[in-house]
Order: sequence, then structure tokens, then C-alpha cells
Amino acid sequence: MDPSARKRKAAEASLEFIQPGMIVGVGTGSTVNFLIELLSAVRERIDRLVSSSAETSVLLKKHGFEVSTLNEVGDVDVYIDGADEANKHLQLVKGGGGALTREKVLAGAARRFVCIIDESKLVGMLGAFPLPIEVLPMAQEFVTRKLLKLRGHPVWREGVVTDNGNHILDVRDLMISNPMEMESRLNQIPGVLTVGIFAQRPADVLLIGGDTGVREMRI
Repeated sequence: MDPSARKRKAAEASLEFIQPGMIVGVGTGSTVNFLIELLSAVRERIDRLVSSSAETSVLLKKHGFEVSTLNEVGDVDVYIDGADEANKHLQLVKGGGGALTREKVLAGAARRFVCIIDESKLVGMLGAFPLPIEVLPMAQEFVTRKLLKLRGHPVWREGVVTDNGNHILDVRDLMISNPMEMESRLNQIPGVLTVGIFAQRPADVLLIGGDTGVREMRI
């Protein structure tokens, strides 16, 4: 089975977590795009939708949904998003699509965070996927030097400006044996807005699409 089919299976399985009257947060990325296509089937259950990116908002509106802001709705009942990597503790690396800051805000505001992935994203240790870090443009070189001291190899994602007007550094060769500690350590570098490690707020439910169906993991 190709990865797209596995992603679609995981997205479909997440629909059961949307109950009547819920405020739903929607993430960003290729797996979430399948979710957006499927949301019309549960439209009557959704009270309001909040999006993690301009890209997702455009897709939701194309499917006839109105998109609210987090400031308008307050807390989110369920937030559904993908990941670039996930481990058995439901800690994640996210941000390949560039929306990590708003994704982290929505995850923090959600009563339940459901992460949907295909089985290739489940790893023993985070870090094979380059770690995205959103930085203030004026601090980019300073943050780069700090990351080099940690033996990471940051690469500026050229031509990319986030919805927040910032830059992204993709840090290679940073094996993350202690995600909680690494997230805290990187967050303390001045100029770092958001680190793509989701360990202090991991997923509550991980739905893993595979060739034989969808496996569910919980904390």
C-alpha cells in the first residue's frame, strides 16, 4: 500500500474523535489534507473550526467551512494534526510544513491532541528528520552559531517565510535522546520562537496508518 493510502486511513480514523458540538482544531500537511477532504462527512458535528495555517484555512474554505480564530473560540475540544516523526511516548517532531508555532499553540489549547501518521513516521529516536526551528530573522545567524555548538547542523529554509513573518532553520544530525530536555534547552536560546519538538505537550492519541489498518497508541 502506498503512503498516501496509509495517511488517508489514519485521517479517516480520527473522525471518531470529533463528537457533536465540538470546537475542532485542524493542523497542516499532507496527512491533514486527507482529513480536510473527509470533514464534510461529519460537518453536522462541528461547532467551529480553527486552523493552524493560512494554507489550511484556504483548503477548509474551499470545502465550504468557516474558519474561526483561537481568540474567538477559546479552548479547542480536539486538535488533529500530523507529524514528521513520532516515538512510543507520543512525543513528536513537527514543522516540515512550516506551521510549527501555530500548531504548538493549538496543541497547547486543545483538551485532546490526536496525531495522525503513516507507519513510516514512527521511530525509535527522534532526530533523523531535520528539526525545524522558527527564528526571528534578525537572530538567525546568532541562533545558527548556538546550534552549531550543540553539534547540530542548521540549514536556513531559503525562500520560506512563516505565517508569522519569521524564518525556519532545519537542524540536521541532532539525535534527540531526551526530547523534553532538548525542547527546553533550545527554547532558551534568544531569538528562537518555536522548536519543532512536541514533548512537553505530546499527542494524547497517535493513529498510525499501516497496510493492514490503523493502530492506536495512547499515553
